[in-house]
Amino acid sequence: MALAGPGGIDAAIASGQDLDGSPLPPAMLALYQEVMERENGRARSGVTKSMRNRIVRTGAKHFDQTTLDARLRDAGWEGLKDKEIAFFYG
Repeated sequence: MALAGPGGIDAAIASGQDLDGSPLPPAMLALYQEVMERENGRARSGVTKSMRNRIVRTGAKHFDQTTLDARLRDAGWEGLKDKEIAFFYG
């Protein structure tokens, strides 16, 4: 299975197979599905806050700290928080 991005992961999970074609363990799938069901039912505080959280989580994998901080600020969000810097760049 040659899939990329979040959609690829979702497709692999839905098929019950890892990207290499091996089956995903049923206990792992069950726990994942339970957690995602709970997450889908959780109240949200706002779209822009969720967008920022996703950008920080994923952006830290693709941008250095200075660049991500500047890009957040340029887009109108607050820059990286100390706890985010410690977690993603520490």
